Amino acid sequence: MHIPKNMEMTGEDAIKAFISDYGFGLLVSNDLNATHLPLIYEAEEGALGCLYGHFGKANAHWKVTENQRVVVIFNGPHSYISPSWYETKPAVPTWNYAAMHCYGVLKLLSDKENEWAMKQLLAKYEPALLDAPETMPSDYQAKLRQSVVGFKIVVDDIHAKEKLGQHRKADDQTGVFAALSDSTHPNDIALSAYMKKRNLGIGNK
Repeated sequence: MHIPKNMEMTGEDAIKAFISDYGFGLLVSNDLNATHLPLIYEAEEGALGCLYGHFGKANAHWKVTENQRVVVIFNGPHSYISPSWYETKPAVPTWNYAAMHCYGVLKLLSDKENEWAMKQLLAKYEPALLDAPETMPSDYQAKLRQSVVGFKIVVDDIHAKEKLGQHRKADDQTGVFAALSDSTHPNDIALSAYMKKRNLGIGNK
């Protein structure tokens, strides 16, 4: 992914927050096979952390990814940007977005390790289920785990980009942010909220 220096996302906290917020990733192996998966990031493991997830055992992708270097793509908010929103003319349309590519070697997990990883997913998305034996009895969970293959990706490189118009003049940024904020389109709303959260491209240059 091409990342101009002024669009690079840096910092462990920012990277961890991005994966936490947009953790449904696309795992791509070197044979160009791809699987969409929810993933959990553990920043404390290894130099750049680890990603944890699981394949359905019926998905043969896990057989060709063990001990192989893979990439996981995380997509954040994105939207069309109209040149009519800029103060500066002439101008052309573009697309603003945030995205992250995580590279690393995939290792398969034992059942015990996978049980822990799946509990981390539950803790993130619905922690009440960690103590709900009537809904998810332990023997039922153990049986279903036989139909999945857990893995971790030992991350060795992260490319993270935020193309949010932060390189443009302050008046142009203000016009874009205002148009996105006033829109009713879900993509526009999500992108403007992200820009505000990250304090980028909102006219404070």
